[in-house]
Amino acid sequence: MSDLRVPVTVLTGFLGSGKTTLLNYILSKHHGMRIAVIENEFGEIGIDDALVVNADEEVFEMNNGCICCTVRGDLIRILGNLMNRRDKFDHILVETTGMADPGPVAQTFFVDDEIRAQLQLDGIITVVDAHHVWLHLEDSSEVREQIAFADVILLNKTDLVEPARLDELETRIRKMNSLARIHRTVNAKVDIPTVMNVGGFDLERVLDQRPDFLQKEYPFEWAGIWHLPAGITELRYGAGPDPFLGALLIPAAGYYALITEHGPEEFGLRLEQSGVRLEPSSQREFAASHSHDEEISSVGITLEGALSEAKVNQWLGPLLARKGQDILRTKGILNIAQENRRFVFQAVHMLLDGGPDRLWQPNEKRQSEIVFIGRNLDREELIAGLKGCLA
Repeated sequence: MSDLRVPVTVLTGFLGSGKTTLLNYILSKHHGMRIAVIENEFGEIGIDDALVVNADEEVFEMNNGCICCTVRGDLIRILGNLMNRRDKFDHILVETTGMADPGPVAQTFFVDDEIRAQLQLDGIITVVDAHHVWLHLEDSSEVREQIAFADVILLNKTDLVEPARLDELETRIRKMNSLARIHRTVNAKVDIPTVMNVGGFDLERVLDQRPDFLQKEYPFEWAGIWHLPAGITELRYGAGPDPFLGALLIPAAGYYALITEHGPEEFGLRLEQSGVRLEPSSQREFAASHSHDEEISSVGITLEGALSEAKVNQWLGPLLARKGQDILRTKGILNIAQENRRFVFQAVHMLLDGGPDRLWQPNEKRQSEIVFIGRNLDREELIAGLKGCLA
């Protein structure tokens, strides 16, 4: 069956690592493959499809959530629709948001019978920003998951890092994922066979490392059932890792089911009568659904009217220099006054790169769109700053 199934490549990597750069590079090369592209953004407005080169490939965009969370159903739906025009492509490439845990995405190709019969996960490609990844290795579970699940890892932006530091990073990554093939790149330029049709995703290897990989995910982690004796029962709990603990208590014919968002041991949760702890007659742990750092959010701004290039430079550069530690990722398409070309830029922390792009099309609405992703974002301040750049 596998030789008849359509290969699928999942392209992942943290914010600003170079995923779209790699995608553009793949689409611009003459490799003989017809590729259907599915994109997912973490943001309020979608601009990544506008940053992808204009190729013959079809681009489908999802920006109403993270592909590993709320829109995995959308991924299954789009994949199903794609298979209705199977003769139009040879390969599918799924580019995830920089905040995605690739595990649930990979799950899609094994837990849905129809998808599994028609599609084959060829490999997970993780792009690592060799210049900035040290800022996130310790505090971002997404970065670690992206590295751990990879079949191929591209250490990108190696021109910005000293060789000794690169060696140290590669050693660290090999401790996290000893089986992935690692390639060092600049501007995500790599031999296409390195990342496409690699036949790299090994389900048995993943199950060996994570036996619960194919277990269905739930919005809760634990459930217990008690048959309570007569009297007053107290529900007790203490401080835990999160400021809130979601819980649901369901009574049914003398039995009580308690369902909790986190495991009871995390909050010291228990039922007591007269100071005596009551043990549940049965209990079960569940695989918790993926969640993001709640401090990380996005602000998307769409603004009509032409901008002054000088004002943009005076606003954006100092903004990133001042708040670059909190602003993880910035990308935008700008309508610059008296310019016939779009101005496209992308930034990672304080590192900003951009320039004129293609011509504005006659039927295209000339407007500016910017997305900020980071912590402690002040929406009103960002909107006011961009408006202040109007010519």
